[in-house]
Amino acid sequence: MAQTVSECLTAATDSVTVINDINSKGLSSTHLGLGVTQADANARVKANVDHLTTILAYDGTAETPNVKDASDDKSSYTTAITTGNTYISNNS
Repeated sequence: MAQTVSECLTAATDSVTVINDINSKGLSSTHLGLGVTQADANARVKANVDHLTTILAYDGTAETPNVKDASDDKSSYTTAITTGNTYISNNS
């Protein structure tokens, strides 16, 4: 059974948390292992940005709910995408 919009967004909140934590703590983030490089951190942020972008594009086809057109507040997700992209740009 496909997830609901609410379930998808709840799961996406983990990516928001990772992006925000790495943005504020850099290589000291608990979401990164010891001895990671900046490139590793950027890759982790990029993976989470990509995950959020994918979920927000769900359009109700292929076993996904229509997140794209749902009226749920998606501002924390779009803000995290912007934050993540800025982090990568600033640390490349």
